[in-house]
Amino acid sequence: MDDVQVGRVVRAVRKRKGLTQAELAAIARVSPSTVSLIERGHLRQSSVGTLRNVAEALEISLPFAPRWRGPELATLLDESHSLLVQATLSAIQKHGWSGQPEFTFNRWGERGSIDVAGLLRLRLAAAVFECKSRIVDTQDLFSTMDRKRRLAPDLIEQALGWRPKSIASILVLPDTSTARAQVARRNLLFASALPARTVEVKAWLDDPVGSLAGIWFLDCG
Repeated sequence: MDDVQVGRVVRAVRKRKGLTQAELAAIARVSPSTVSLIERGHLRQSSVGTLRNVAEALEISLPFAPRWRGPELATLLDESHSLLVQATLSAIQKHGWSGQPEFTFNRWGERGSIDVAGLLRLRLAAAVFECKSRIVDTQDLFSTMDRKRRLAPDLIEQALGWRPKSIASILVLPDTSTARAQVARRNLLFASALPARTVEVKAWLDDPVGSLAGIWFLDCG
């Protein structure tokens, strides 16, 4: 989909919702002129963050598909994800947890895998870690994490024979300025869905009582 088509989608959805450009601008916290530029397909004159704010205000999913040297990009991303998974496993072990990477499941027609399933049998606690080297689609991320968190108690009981009483859903991001900026640009969304941050996540791992949802900015070394 090219820039002009993206603009047409924004305009069509705005009209379907009965919003003026000024009203949409107020919701997205941008200027009306910015909305006008986007709807006319002048995306290069807006930042990615601004474009996403406008799209999210209309509940439009706007994933990007960067391309670089064919298959080399997929290899590079796989390496980054693998490093983050390994760093997560190492980090939770320091808090006394065991971890199972790529905890796959196929239950009630729902298939997938948990990047890292954190397990603390003595405390009947579990943590579902979603490792992301970058954030692409916020709404899809929240939906995926919610689904895995919902299935985790049954999956662990079925596979390991015990059911967690305390459980956490944790998004693991590399501790970089880029990752922190991505979260900051969507602060309201992340504050609602994943309110805890690194210090709180570590405290919960040390004393896992109740539930927790948060983000762990992890130094991958």
